[in-house]
This record gives sequence, C-alpha cells and structure tokens, in this order.
Amino acid sequence: MDNYTYLSNADPKAIESLYEQYKNDPSSVDEGWRKFFEGFQFAQEDYPLLPNGKSTATASAPSKGGGNLSEKEVEVQKLIHAYRSRAHLRSHTNPVRERRDRHPILDLQYFNLSESDLDTEFQAGEELGIGKASLRKIIETLKYIYEGAVGFEYMYVRNPEKLNWLRQRIEKDALDFNPSKDQRKRILSKLNEAVVFENFLHTKYLGQKRFSLEGGETTIPALDAIINKGSELGVEEVMIGMAHRGRLNVLANIMGKTYEQIFNEFEGGATPDLTMGDGDVKYHLGFSSQIKTHNGKDVEVKLAPNPSHLEAVNPVVEGFVRAKGDEEYDRDRSKILPILIHGDAAVAGQGIMYEVVQMSQLEGYKTGGTIHFVINNQVGFTTDFDDARSAIYCTDVAKMIDAPVLHVNGDDPEAVVFCVQFATEYRQKFGDDIFVDMVCYRRHGHNESDEPKFTQPSLYNKISKHPNPREVYNKFLIEKGEVEAALAKSMDKEFRALLQDRLNLVKQKPLPYVYQPLEEEWRTLRRSKPEDFDKSPETGVSQATIDKVAEALTNIPKGFKPIKQIEKQLKQRKDMFFKDKQLNWAGGELLAYGSLLLDGKMVRLSGQDVQRGTFSHRHAVLRDANTNEAYNSLNHLEGAKYNFEIYNSLLSEFGVMGFEFGYAMANPNALTIWEAQFGDFANGAQVMVDQFLSCSETKWQRMNGLVLLLPHGYEGQGPEHSNARPERYLQLCAEYNMVVTNISTPANLFHALRRQLTWDFRKPLVNMSPKSLLRHPRVVSDVSEFTTGSFQEVIADATVKAKDVKKAVLCTGKVYYDLLERQEKEKRKDVALIRVEQLHPFPKAQVDAILGQYKGAEMVWLQEEPENMGYWSFIERAYKERALTLISRKASASPATGYAKVHNQEQEEIINKAFA
Repeated sequence: MDNYTYLSNADPKAIESLYEQYKNDPSSVDEGWRKFFEGFQFAQEDYPLLPNGKSTATASAPSKGGGNLSEKEVEVQKLIHAYRSRAHLRSHTNPVRERRDRHPILDLQYFNLSESDLDTEFQAGEELGIGKASLRKIIETLKYIYEGAVGFEYMYVRNPEKLNWLRQRIEKDALDFNPSKDQRKRILSKLNEAVVFENFLHTKYLGQKRFSLEGGETTIPALDAIINKGSELGVEEVMIGMAHRGRLNVLANIMGKTYEQIFNEFEGGATPDLTMGDGDVKYHLGFSSQIKTHNGKDVEVKLAPNPSHLEAVNPVVEGFVRAKGDEEYDRDRSKILPILIHGDAAVAGQGIMYEVVQMSQLEGYKTGGTIHFVINNQVGFTTDFDDARSAIYCTDVAKMIDAPVLHVNGDDPEAVVFCVQFATEYRQKFGDDIFVDMVCYRRHGHNESDEPKFTQPSLYNKISKHPNPREVYNKFLIEKGEVEAALAKSMDKEFRALLQDRLNLVKQKPLPYVYQPLEEEWRTLRRSKPEDFDKSPETGVSQATIDKVAEALTNIPKGFKPIKQIEKQLKQRKDMFFKDKQLNWAGGELLAYGSLLLDGKMVRLSGQDVQRGTFSHRHAVLRDANTNEAYNSLNHLEGAKYNFEIYNSLLSEFGVMGFEFGYAMANPNALTIWEAQFGDFANGAQVMVDQFLSCSETKWQRMNGLVLLLPHGYEGQGPEHSNARPERYLQLCAEYNMVVTNISTPANLFHALRRQLTWDFRKPLVNMSPKSLLRHPRVVSDVSEFTTGSFQEVIADATVKAKDVKKAVLCTGKVYYDLLERQEKEKRKDVALIRVEQLHPFPKAQVDAILGQYKGAEMVWLQEEPENMGYWSFIERAYKERALTLISRKASASPATGYAKVHNQEQEEIINKAFA
C-alpha cells in the first residue's frame, strides 16, 4: 500500500499509470481502486484513460452504461480516501473539550467540488457499499462512519489483507453495530459497579489515595467485553498490566476481588500469599482469578503487580505471557492475551513503551499481539497534554509497527465496547498489536487530596458539572425508547441497592480459584532460610551427560560450511571435551545449559549478540558461510525435551531485562538469563533491578530466578567498559533477596547456573562476568570438577601453608589472576590469595574458617575498583568482626581511566601493595 499513498493528493499521472496497471492485471491494484475501475465497465480498452477524463481517441472513455469517468469522479474517490486517512482528526472523541482544528483537509474546495455537486450521483458510492449515490449521501455516510464517536486511524497499515479487513469492518460492520437488550444491560451493569465502587471508597476512605477511575469508568465494561469476546475467540488466559489509576476498580469489578479484601488492605490487615502478596501499597498489588464468561467458559485473569514507575510493568507482562505461551499453551499464542492499560501521558512520555512496541514483532519476543487500552484522561499528574507530548496523539508510537488505533469517546460506552471487541477480533485474527485510545477525563486531582484547579481551572470547571459515564448512558437509554428506558429505570433501582449493600459491608463470596500447572510448580517450592546459604547443594552431572552435550557442541550437519574461525573453535571444543579433558569458560557455560536441557528444564538466554557472545566466546549458534543459515548446536541434543532458546535482542536493556524478568516470573523451571553487552549497560535497566529484581519477593511474594550476566573487569577499556557497578547491586542486598557473584572458574560458573534450578526456592543471580578470562590460559577446569561437587562460595589458596602466611588477601573475580601471576613470579608463600566467589549472601562462616588458619596475619580486601565503588562498602558492613584494610584505586567520580598507560600504572600499584 506504500505505493498508493500519494493518491490522496491526486497526482494525475499516477492515476493514469494506475489505470494502465489495472488494465494489465486487475489484481495488482488496491481493492478500492479495482472496484472503482470495475464500476465503469469500459467498452474500449484501446482508449487509455487520462486524469482529465479525456482519452487518446475521444473526450471521454464511454462505459457500457453510457457514463463517463470524469474528473469529478476521481475527486470524489480522493475525498473518500481523505476521509479514511484523516477524518479521525474531526471525530467527536472528547467528552469535555472542544476538538482543536487539526486541519484534516476534508472540505469540498480541496477536491475541486462544490455545493452544486451535492445532488450529482457518483459511481464512487460503490466504494462505500451504498451503490451509485449523490455526493450528499456519500458525505453523510462518510461523516457517520468517520466523524462519530470513534476516530479510526488505519490507512498507514501496509499489509493489504489487514487493510482490507480493517476497512470492511469499519465501513460495513460498524454501521450494523446495535447491542441487544442483554448487551446494553451488561454495559450498564458494569458501569453501575464501577460507579458504586468509587462511591464506596470515596465515602468510607475519604481523603485516602485510591487513584480513582472516576471519569474513565467505561474502562470496566471495556475490559469485560474484551474478556468475553476473547473467550469466544479461543482466549483461555488474560494477563493485565496497568498503573495505579483505576486499579482497585479493576480488581473489584473485573477480577472479583471482594470489597472485604480490598478494604482490609486499606486498613493494613492483609495476609500475604502467592496470588497477591503484601509489603506494598494497595494500588500496586497483583491478583489472579478465574472468571466465567457469557459462553460458560472459564478464563484465567491475572493482574501483574507493579511499582509506581510508569509503564515499567509492560515488558514484564509480555515476558510472562511469552513464558506461559511457550510452556502452558504449546506456543499457541492465541490462547493467552496480554492487555496493557496505559495513561495517555505515560504511553507518550515513557521510552519503555517504544522498546516494548519495537520488540513486539521480533522472533524472540513475540506474544501473539497485545491490546493496548489507553485511559486517556488528558492530563499527566497535573500537566496538560499541550505540555506532555509533541505528537498529535498519545498513541502515535503505534504507527511504528502499523498497529491500528481506535480513538473513542469514553462517554459513549457502546462505542467503546464496539472498539474493544473490534480490537480483540483483530488481535486474534492477525496476532498483532492494536490500540484503543479511550478519551475521557479525571474527576479528581492526581490523587483524591490533590487540587487539580491549580493547573487546570477552566477544564475542571467543566468536569465538575459533567455527568459521569453511567449517568450519560442512563440518559441515552431513557431517550432511546421504551424498552431501553424501562431497562435504565430497573437498573437504577439495582444500582441504589448495590451501593447501600456495599456501604453496609454485605459479605461477598470470593471467586473460587484453581491453580494452573505452572502455578502448582511454584507452589511446590518454598521460601529460603538463612541456613540454605551455608553450603550449596550438589550440582555435578554424569560423564554420560557431558559426552552427550559434547557431541552436540562438536558436530555440525553434513554440507554445513562454517567460517574458518569457527572451524578452529570446533576443533578446540573437540579437544577440550575428548582429549585435554579441560573446559574453558564457554565450554563450562554451554555444558551447564546442555545438562539442564537434559534434565528436562528450559533454558532461555537473550541480550545483544548473545548467540556468539559480545566477546565471541560462546558461539552457541553457528552460521553457514555461504547461506547464512543458522545452526543452534544445543538444539541437536539427544534426549532434550526443549530447544535451547537463545535470542539476539534489539538494542534495549530496560525492555529486554523486563521481558526476561516476566518470563522467569511465570516459569520456575526455566533458567532465564539476560546478558549485558558490557556490565554497565545494565544502568539503562536500573528500574527493573531496583523495583522488580531486588524486592519482588518482599513486596509481592513473588520469587524469581532471573540471571544477569554483566561483563566486568579492569582491562584498560575505559570508564564505560570496565565496571558493572557491583556496589549498586550489593547496596540492594538484604534479607537474602538475591545472589551476587564474581566467579573465576568455568566449573564454578557451571555449578552456579545449575544451582539456580536445583534449589527448591528461587533467587535472582547477578554475576559479574569476565572478559579477558574468557580466553585466559589459566581459566580452565578439569572435567572431573563438573561430575562432582557444588558451587564454591569461597576458594582457599591451596598453594601456601598456613604457618607461613603473613598476609591474607581477600579478592574476587579477574584480579585474582593478576595476583596469582605475581605470586608465582616472586614465589611468594607468605601471601595467601582467597577468592570470594559469592558476595551476597556473604559466606561469612566459610571465610572465617579459612582466615582462622592464618594466626596473626594481616587481613586485606583487595579490589581493582575505586574505593567508593566495587565491594568495599559492602564488605565493611558485612564483616565488621575483622579489621580488614583496603587496597584499591583511589576514590573517583569516573569508574576507570580512559588512558591505557594510566590504567597499567594503577593496576601495577594495586598488585605491588598486595605483596609489599
């Protein structure tokens, strides 16, 4: 369709060219133009058509019916195209403000038409399904379709099948939308419930923050309609992500959370469990329920817990849905539906929205399409939309992926229900994203104690006099006819009784809940105890397992031609596993993944260039030098239940880490890993670390086993490529909330990764991964270290005798090998090098046992990082009992120098001090 967008500007040569194209192959032109040309039934194809209506032979091309293809016909066709493209700029979607003039260019003068043409009949009416019709009738039809309570934005969609479907549904089916009495009753009933709930809270908890839905109550019938329509179309589970506005109302009136449970949380008396959690404010908590729909089917509905950081929950929902789709629905993405509910200022203003939309079509992150529902209350905190975005619409991010947008007036519940049902059908048919932008208003300030008139006096004068959507719909039904009026009257009586019941605190019965298979898997796990971290569980594997993984990693299919460097890598792998019996970093890592696959577990790894690894060490996926065909070695592992899911991500940290957190939140039996290109790139995902990873177990009772691999180490690569900021993760560590490591051997990495799924609880793992150690000749582990043993939290110095040691140097990670080189070079037996492989939970008992051997020795903590970074502040707090001295770079604002010479001097000084 890209080729035809210029037609709205009526390029005469283009129309002539298009007609020539039609004559050669009618199927090659857009369906709309095809129908247009077909309508004229040209008698003489020898006469090429010109845009002015003249032909090469005569002044006009006669049709079988005797009509002419005049300039005016072409102009009417252009007018129809313009309405489809731009009439949303005129649609009546705003319930409380006059629509500003966005210059839609729809007036007759723009099309060489005038009022004198209004009663002339044009064949172009065929295009709208009304047959040959007067221009007046054509314009009336266009206005009815495109200038009503819904503004349709869809003509930028480039897929012809989708575009034709959209046009058909908008121009034909929309005209026939007429809810039955039962449907109207349902809409009014859900509006009643929404209003009752807000009244209840406003009466009972006056002045408390609740982030009410008032002004946007039509959200409730909208969500109800999505769930019911989705169920008709095969949806079995819905996962909702939303911010605070309207959240409590959704919990009560969509998910069936009882008023008693909700006000118990207001009063601080909630009991935590795996479905909702505690330790957070009531408008952040999650919930799960099973809803019986109109067709008698049960639908699982979940609301994701989330922090106040707007839109941050979006990638988490998508990752969760992807994991459930992979495991519970056998990759049938149509069975589980993500709904993201946005605020207008947030969807336009938060960069994470761009990342999530950009991810939506990528192979590693597809979820079968998302319904984006915007509660557009025309203000962000207190800021008017004029100051909140440069785009015309808050939903303009949708155009990036050709997602249609339906802008709809929140005071017209029937139009809103039509839009969300339309959106659900589109998602189920095409498996793509679609946006519904419900334009409404916010009755109160940002919270109920805030005064909105400080910044919006004129708008809030209007809002204070404006009836709520329930009252507007009630009035509409009364004016519509006797049946509707009687319905409204009886529902009004029920509404008053319901409100009184709630105020009287009549007990509601909670919905029954049956745990799904993956939820049952979570329920078999337990919460960790401090003693769990005294010693790691056994995580070795059999030699047979190693041999199976080795076979997969060292064989390629016949005819597959790798590049020369990979041929060398494959030979090295073969030698490692079968000849030298010593594995390097990549060997140990890939063996961990392969062994878990053979255990029946899932393994998912994503990040920028993870298939080869940033430093070209992993090479989990090989490419044919001639065809570029991919070959994933661990997908050819005999006896594995699952494939090795490894995806090169888009250039995103926040979105992708959030997605992987959501994946790990859904599936306790998946080793889910996000790898940063360089460790400090995780800075871009700090919200995910601070608000989700470090505290979801405390806030929401949600365990999570996500692994972060963050390349870290001082090797002269400058301030942006040296430091993964371990101090930030350690600052977040408390209550055994996550594991932070800096591992120095391939075998220990292997055991750390396997431990993630061996524990009968789940913890996030943040590992400071190596760079230079990936190829360091000393960084290898014997195969025997993989067949027995467990993760070593601390590694003692086996090369010294306790009685000879005058200085015990505690360190972690790559700097150990710099120290080892000096120790061996100077044959120093008086300095013991002790590797702390796990920093949190800090293995105090193990460290004490080692240091206890060195009576009278000086105790040192040595780190490459500056004094104000790295591990020192954490070690000082965690290890107050011993008088440790520090060796490090001096305190610094920047993590590292950018000059190789200065770096080398600093590194030399640190090593010298260790052996001074």
